[in-house]
Amino acid sequence: MQAVSSHTQRPIISICTQRDQADVPGSVRNLLLSTKRLQELLKQWSVGQATEGQVSDAYVQIGTDFNTTIRAFAYHQIDLSDIHSIPSELRGPLEQCLGEDPSPQILEMYMPRVRQIFYKLLKGLQARQDAWRAAGGRVPFEMR
Repeated sequence: MQAVSSHTQRPIISICTQRDQADVPGSVRNLLLSTKRLQELLKQWSVGQATEGQVSDAYVQIGTDFNTTIRAFAYHQIDLSDIHSIPSELRGPLEQCLGEDPSPQILEMYMPRVRQIFYKLLKGLQARQDAWRAAGGRVPFEMR
């Protein structure tokens, strides 16, 4: 979407290029790396080697990468509405976990739900592989 200047009624050039908006493989890769990073930070948090702020920042990064992924698929007219709730689903168990004192036992209580949410995300992305190929996409968006 382009904004229009009120003075000249000409489109204002977007910062993101069309190629950036269409980069499904890159956006998926970044999103999956963000989920991995969050899991690593949660493990570190549980043993006092990461702060709540670092975990929170990783969650924010997942949201950013998730939105980029949604936009990339939408550019190719591939709907991801069935997984739009992933960031909000993830927020609950993260807030509950971080509301506790850090310990491996607390992490064990909340990680199954976090993993379940990430599994739903992964399955939702995998389900779009055929649509991505049909839209002219090529590997490296290949998940097995």
